Amino acid sequence: MERDTPLAEVRAIAKSQLDNEVQAKLGAQAAVESSKAAVEQAALNLEWTKVTSLVDGIAGIAQVQIGNLVGPNSVLTSVSQVEPIKAYFPISEREYVLVQKESSVVSTKHTIRLFGNSLELMLTDGSTYPQKGKILLADRQVDPNTGTIRIVAAFPNPGNILRPGQYGRVRVETNMKNGALLLPQSAVAESQGSYQVAVVGSDHKVRMRTVKPGETVGTMWVIDEGLQPGEQVVIEGLQKLKEGTVVTLKPAKVSAEGH
Repeated sequence: MERDTPLAEVRAIAKSQLDNEVQAKLGAQAAVESSKAAVEQAALNLEWTKVTSLVDGIAGIAQVQIGNLVGPNSVLTSVSQVEPIKAYFPISEREYVLVQKESSVVSTKHTIRLFGNSLELMLTDGSTYPQKGKILLADRQVDPNTGTIRIVAAFPNPGNILRPGQYGRVRVETNMKNGALLLPQSAVAESQGSYQVAVVGSDHKVRMRTVKPGETVGTMWVIDEGLQPGEQVVIEGLQKLKEGTVVTLKPAKVSAEGH
């Protein structure tokens, strides 16, 4: 076209020949632009083949393998954020009301006293997780089916020791009871909602006495009412005893938490 343009001006070639060459050039340029667009689209599609997680965490086992055909709705894997890791646990409506009443924090009406207290996590093997947790928030309502409210806590998780779906027990100090009387749970007999212990008098005779137990501390039971400091009770073979049975006293081995 560049060679024939001056020739067409002096009418050395037909004007129609130059017109055809101009159209051919424009068509070639359009083809180049179309090819460039195809390259850009291919580059964009290539970027979509590299999937980056939006959060840091642990990836699960891949759901697809190399060579599988995938699309926008294909699930490649799941990623769980585990640092920190959240623990969900329920407390009863009664416990929630009690901690609210005892709360010394009045700056926000949605704050419960458990906020800020260090939590312990008891693992399924009975060990205590070394990292302390903290409560993040309470659910907006009490579950009418269970009478509990869900609490969310967070625990540091260096090394990704804890994994989603694990089971554990959360323990937090809500109050301190001074001078509490503790008994091994084996020393308390329950029958139709009534709790009894076998008290041994100075004559070595057993007298069954109704007590009111409170919270449990490990394997021990706090006795709120029915016993006095210094009284002796039977902690083994309780099912064999009845009122007036004469027993021979032997000191029992009680764990440190019972002292």
